[in-house]
Amino acid sequence: MSNYSILFPGQGSQSIGMMDTFAEIDIVRQTFAEASKILEKNLWSMISIENTDIHKTENTQPIMLTAGIAIWRLLREKSQINPSFLAGHSLGEFTALVAADAIDFNEALKLVTKRAELMQEAVPEGLGAMAAIIGLDDEKVIELCRNNKSSEVIDPVNFNSPGQVVIAGHKSILENSLEDFKEAGAKRAILLPVSVPSHCSLMRDAAEEFSNYLSGIKFKIPKYSIIHNIDCKSYTNSNQIKEALVKQLYNPVQWTSSIRYMIKHKVNFFIEAGPGKVLSGLNKRISKDSENHSTETLDKLRKTIEVIEG
Repeated sequence: MSNYSILFPGQGSQSIGMMDTFAEIDIVRQTFAEASKILEKNLWSMISIENTDIHKTENTQPIMLTAGIAIWRLLREKSQINPSFLAGHSLGEFTALVAADAIDFNEALKLVTKRAELMQEAVPEGLGAMAAIIGLDDEKVIELCRNNKSSEVIDPVNFNSPGQVVIAGHKSILENSLEDFKEAGAKRAILLPVSVPSHCSLMRDAAEEFSNYLSGIKFKIPKYSIIHNIDCKSYTNSNQIKEALVKQLYNPVQWTSSIRYMIKHKVNFFIEAGPGKVLSGLNKRISKDSENHSTETLDKLRKTIEVIEG
């Protein structure tokens, strides 16, 4: 197969038992052992035994990075993968950069841990929130956010698929605005179980600190074209990559546009490398003609490889 893209999920795809079918695969366990040693946390335990730590931002981000790279390494071990593009949803963009050899796995783990800490510290717990708006056009969601904005923040932050937009900001204004979205025709307008209002303007201070943290890091030229969330462009310059990662913290994830960009460039086969099938579901709503394969289980990963090499 010539034209396909590999996509890496972000926060929200984590769950207890998410890597259970890969438990006996050496390269997967080695990847988790490597990350656990660097971070001095038992990441495998967090995804295997019932606990609440898996959903804490400072744990979720390195866990999802590690899971994505474990699947990437397994794909590379079992097949001759050569994707046209890589992309990642929010945090998944860092996984894509590791997969493209633009940054070492070890350094990326430290980066996403710092990112998570800064995001968590940016807004005191209980003050920020995110909500999913289902069944409204993007422009209507943007308009309602603009109309409801006051001294408090309410921003559209994830354009995930047609009719599915996530908003974020101060919890109080989000709660008070949900009825407005329903009255405008939204099928659902519900708060999400997260404490960090990602990708909204409340993350500007975190982004500035993250920018300072990134200043001492140099990204290599990616081996594959990575479609960035912020503007659906691909960069090879280290400073441009850094700028895209910094802006991503307080600007919307343009997922719909990213998938459409890749489709425009002859890609209609997408592989979701990591736990869950959230991105596969979004992609089907973006394009009914696209073919989507998840790798959430070992069996599905094997079937995906068969298709690639078929």
